[in-house]
Amino acid sequence: MATPHRVVIIGSGFGGLFAAKHLRRAPVEVTVIARTAHHLFQPLLYQVATGVLSEGEIAPATREILRRQKNARVLLGDVTDIDLAQKTVTSTSPLGTTVTDYDTLIVAAGAGQSYFGNDKFADYAPGMKSIDDALELRGRIFGVFELAELTKDPEMAKKLLTFVVVGAGPTGVEMAGQIAELSRRTLQRDFRNIDPSQARIVLLDAAPAVLGSFGDKLSKAARRRLEKMGVEVAMDLKVVDVDAEGVVVEGKDGTRRRIDSYCKVWAAGVAASPLGKQLAEQSGAELDRAGRVKVQPDLTLPGHPEVFVLGDMATLNDYPGVAQVAMQGAKHAAKMITARLEGKPDGAPFHYRDKGSMATVSRFHAVAAIGPLRLTGFLAWLIWLVIHLVYLIGFKNRVTALLHWAVSFIGRGRSERTATLQQVMGRRAMEKMRADDPNHWAGLGPLEGLPSPQPSRESSSRSA
Repeated sequence: MATPHRVVIIGSGFGGLFAAKHLRRAPVEVTVIARTAHHLFQPLLYQVATGVLSEGEIAPATREILRRQKNARVLLGDVTDIDLAQKTVTSTSPLGTTVTDYDTLIVAAGAGQSYFGNDKFADYAPGMKSIDDALELRGRIFGVFELAELTKDPEMAKKLLTFVVVGAGPTGVEMAGQIAELSRRTLQRDFRNIDPSQARIVLLDAAPAVLGSFGDKLSKAARRRLEKMGVEVAMDLKVVDVDAEGVVVEGKDGTRRRIDSYCKVWAAGVAASPLGKQLAEQSGAELDRAGRVKVQPDLTLPGHPEVFVLGDMATLNDYPGVAQVAMQGAKHAAKMITARLEGKPDGAPFHYRDKGSMATVSRFHAVAAIGPLRLTGFLAWLIWLVIHLVYLIGFKNRVTALLHWAVSFIGRGRSERTATLQQVMGRRAMEKMRADDPNHWAGLGPLEGLPSPQPSRESSSRSA
């Protein structure tokens, strides 16, 4: 019996997961390799960070999603090497190294946070790219209110209740809006020594406008709403330093000033997976400033039609780095693979259909750009609500998310306020372990009780 065509997908985000699902009826063997065991609905991370949703509602298990897809399997592993000549993917896990052979490769490893060359900022200003980030921020956000309640020093309380959000794109705007609602509504009656509504929320960016990609009308509408909620909006300010107790910003005239704050959120800039650099070095493809691969019109790697690069790892026609581009690219790649196997013409160029952009500013208020329409307020918020419910994976997650939104937006509660010290400290502790021993997976080394790591190879078809 002939071995099925082997499709290896790196990443379980929108690009990777949707590529696997679109191949469910194709005569292929799909292997999804990802460093986490879940699919992350990244647009709602800020709601995990601010206690609206639980992490499980936006991050269902990948193998649960694909459990009925008989031609797909999921492997846990951090991909460290792609060999285009040998057509292999090397990944690491607590059990060691795994080498997986492929006939077609789909690289959809996503992007991480970019600190524009100042990676030390990450110690004090977590990004918003993973569940770990969101849980750490939850601990920091709710934790500073607790510490402010304890302190007898008014100046210390002022610093603790100052929140700085860096980046005025959708993530930054949504985060600033939710922190404002948290302090003004949810926590209003919960403390005795402090008034949470007096918290200072600063949203800053080096760009001249909030939500600049949404156009002037929606940008101004979002800014007005934020300022009405008490958010200080500071544009044309570049962050030049971050430490445990605040940030230093620089204006266009070169003047610098300091904002004291113990809770900072970094929502500015993305950097593609370092796997993009590997692909470029082996294929001669170009990279843009964010490390994204300049792909062919059909989303393939130059000189390697068997390799597709999707989502945040690819750049083509200045398409935006949003979920819809990854999802549509995944569908296109699956169609090309199926066409090749059926002997039909392939290589058709990918065309992105822009379905619009939207961002929530507060409860019952959003901004949306859909084709020629520019919507603000409650109608835009309803559209946002429906679209996000549709794209959440799983009926159970949709129901529980809707219930939590009712609790948070109609009422004042936040059902996911639990945070632990481990959540706050874990990321930096793991990074230190990685630095001390970079050869061990996730900095953890072999897990106690497990056999010593051994290399393995995933090259043949699974048995029926």
